[in-house]
Amino acid sequence: MTQSPSATQRPTDATPTTPPVLLGEPWAVGRADGTPFSKDPSVVRLGERYLMYFTLPPEQPGAREGWHVGIAESHDLRSWELVGHLRPAGGHESRGLAAPGAVVLDGVVHLFYQSYGNGPLDAICHAWSTDGTSFTRDASNPVFRPTGAWNCGRAIDADVIVDGDRLLLAYATRDPQMRVQLLGVAEAPLDSDFGAGSWRDLSTDGPALAPELPWELECIEAPAFVRRGDRLVMFYAGGYNNEPQQIGYALSDDGVHWTRGSLDPVLPNGAPGSWNSSESGHPGVFTDLDGRTYLFFQGNDTGGRTNHLAATEILWENDRPRLGGQRDA
Repeated sequence: MTQSPSATQRPTDATPTTPPVLLGEPWAVGRADGTPFSKDPSVVRLGERYLMYFTLPPEQPGAREGWHVGIAESHDLRSWELVGHLRPAGGHESRGLAAPGAVVLDGVVHLFYQSYGNGPLDAICHAWSTDGTSFTRDASNPVFRPTGAWNCGRAIDADVIVDGDRLLLAYATRDPQMRVQLLGVAEAPLDSDFGAGSWRDLSTDGPALAPELPWELECIEAPAFVRRGDRLVMFYAGGYNNEPQQIGYALSDDGVHWTRGSLDPVLPNGAPGSWNSSESGHPGVFTDLDGRTYLFFQGNDTGGRTNHLAATEILWENDRPRLGGQRDA
């Protein structure tokens, strides 16, 4: 999760597409003043329950510290109920935590999340749970920071996927000037404990993906993995929050080198007057037991004063996602 270095709205040349069909109504948790605000969704299935992990702001509007992870439960992917929180535990988390990425391995939920509010010192942390709501933190936290001269050493917005005998992790970082948001990739052995000594940065020589297209502006962030056949697909957010942020995707044969699948957003922000006119951002991808895949994302129409979470099913054509009309790269 990140905020733009500039609050200025910037234009985009993305071609509007037909809005996707949503699963249920956009959903959010209300703050103390009733303002709906939830961000950064990641969804898994644990037994017969669907669990969504997402970012919640400080409970009191205007507070700078206290960002944390909310936990919601569903039995149909359409209606959600808040069932728990993962709150800051001090130390590197003392100012907050955010942007969870979850995976279930042998019945255990492994949650990778970022510390929040520490600028270039923010890093990826790890915790696990057998019931999906009560988590044990990794004693070696934070478990990952990037290396290489191309970035500032910060890591946020983690997402993970099992790739053979390894757990592949994608992360967002910034350039040394803290201006441009970029993506990198790391790996850990699948039989490791995913602690601080387990990870190997695979993007030491440069970013896996950097903003290049006009609608991406100066930000590529919030990676979200899914496998289609022999290839990995990574959805990502382009543009800082509400510039507007929109969602694209990239393809890879090895999980390290990525090429864009489309010149336009696969999910742009909505038309004026729609619930997501300010942005469609921070994707999370979930694959159910029947093989159907769903794209979760955040959106709002208030320039970021509120935020809702929503989902739509991903339709595939030759293992490329189709949520509307866009030009293949």
